[in-house]
Amino acid sequence: MVSAVVVACVTVLLLGVPLVVAAVASDGAMDTATVVTLVVAFGGAAIAGAVGLGLMQGKVIVAPVVALADRAEQLGSGQQRGSVRRYGIAEVDRVAELLEHSAVRIDRLIAAERQFASDASHQLRTPLTALSMRLEEILEADDPRTVRDEARSALAQVERLATVVEHLLDSVRDNNSRTGPVPLDHVVLQQVVEWEPAFTAKGRSVRAVGTRGLVAMATPNGLSQVLATLLENSLVHGGGTVTVSTRSTGISLVVEVTDEGPGVPTDLGARIFERSVSGRKGTGLGLAVARELAESDGGRLELVRQKPPVFALFLSSAAAGPR
Repeated sequence: MVSAVVVACVTVLLLGVPLVVAAVASDGAMDTATVVTLVVAFGGAAIAGAVGLGLMQGKVIVAPVVALADRAEQLGSGQQRGSVRRYGIAEVDRVAELLEHSAVRIDRLIAAERQFASDASHQLRTPLTALSMRLEEILEADDPRTVRDEARSALAQVERLATVVEHLLDSVRDNNSRTGPVPLDHVVLQQVVEWEPAFTAKGRSVRAVGTRGLVAMATPNGLSQVLATLLENSLVHGGGTVTVSTRSTGISLVVEVTDEGPGVPTDLGARIFERSVSGRKGTGLGLAVARELAESDGGRLELVRQKPPVFALFLSSAAAGPR
């Protein structure tokens, strides 16, 4: 507005005064007071017009800036943002576009952070549960040999817990461990032994059957986490004896976990691996995280039968090499 007023004043000096002087010289009837009045009137009208134009232009320019400030405040407070507006000013539209791109990146980072937090809490909960069971066995044991054996198992759980933490940190760094040959017997029997006390406490049993000596392409931590999730799922939702079987199809290795419970409800069969989908009160994260871990190892986790439930983990055979 100030710039417009300055332009108006200069216009009056350069155009108004010469025009009035020319009119007086040609007519000869105007005195000095009339000339001054005309100049002042002309200048006032020019300044008033400049002020009005300045106010109008100011609103046109300031309104988008205020809107951008409000939008930035909404993004900072986590409120839902609307569609991108265009203001007809190239510079302002460019700022709005960059602000929208930044908002999209922030949303992705926040979503990734929340997913990591939920996945980490679930992956840590399973080994912590197993460690808690070992410590309870130590408290109830009277035989020193039993105490030593349970203490060794608890130390092994602590080491696996540290491995889980390292795996989670690697996933944040986008530097996941490469898959390698993993003996299925070792991982399966390890999980069966660790979960056996929990099943025994509920009057149930867990067993391992199938082909021995199979070697899969996977990561020990990822494979252990998937099997632990399936066993915990059977403990919570299943019934009767839980069977973990291993077999080879030639190129692929299959680890199946089944129980004698009621199985997976029909309405949940197609959605059982979706996040927040659970047959009972639960987080609904277990099977979703297990499938992601299987896929990160180059494998596949499927529900091949609903009643009685059979979950199958397909892995590449180390004899055939990675796929």
